Amino acid sequence: MNKEKRKQKLVANVKANYRQVEQSIVNQLYMKHDLHGTSIGSAREDIWAQLFDMIIPKKFVIEHSVFIIDSKGNVSSEVDLAILDETYTPYIFRYGRLKFIPIEAVAVVVECKSQSLNKDGITNWCNNLTELKTADNSIARIADRIAVGSVPTQKSTCPIRILCALNSEVDEKIKQEFDFVLVADNKEGKINIEGNTEGNLQGWFRKLNFHNTNPDGVIKDEEFLKEIKLEDYEVKDQDGTLVSLLTFNFQLNQLLMLINNPLLFPHRAYAKLFNAEGKDS
Repeated sequence: MNKEKRKQKLVANVKANYRQVEQSIVNQLYMKHDLHGTSIGSAREDIWAQLFDMIIPKKFVIEHSVFIIDSKGNVSSEVDLAILDETYTPYIFRYGRLKFIPIEAVAVVVECKSQSLNKDGITNWCNNLTELKTADNSIARIADRIAVGSVPTQKSTCPIRILCALNSEVDEKIKQEFDFVLVADNKEGKINIEGNTEGNLQGWFRKLNFHNTNPDGVIKDEEFLKEIKLEDYEVKDQDGTLVSLLTFNFQLNQLLMLINNPLLFPHRAYAKLFNAEGKDS
């Protein structure tokens, strides 16, 4: 077998393996759902977590059932799965199953559903997340100096929002609340993935690093990101069929590379929050 044919076989095998993994995940999700109905939420989350564990770099941690907090004391609704970079950022509180994680560390939040979705509940869940505010009074040593406050390329963040659901109706209004929607389709044995793929990487860069704010000046090479869309990361078979899970792998990890590192953690801001407890505002 010549080199070109070996390469073609390797690529075909990787695509086929991704499809087999998709089929296995879908089978597990529906088996748990059929056997236990709506009482098997934690097992369903474990199955979705396996998917993310397969594609997320090991610098990230996947935590189940967390609450996300900011330095003003605002707290999110419970988050089924949170993907965070804990390299530099302490947990606010972690004991057993109870976890409070600072917004500065969180890259992705995942809501897992297997039954009908409540639009108002989903909207409130998303609003609670977008209202969390990062603080910028951090102190850290970086390459050639002491950074006081945020670095020029990263001032605030809002996590990537992902909905994981079974093949029930997910209406367009609910889809609009999320950056990615993963739907397990039992009939086709695949995971259909819809995402905000029309926007360019510059828009994503601004959202993930300058949530509700703007850079202080021009960021070198940012204009280049205007020319690139998430659609450019789609992987398809020769017949044009999307290899969904492999596509999602490349798209999500590209966005994580735009974050690269968590925001510098503002220890003083959180110390101030807990010192203010019980005092008159």
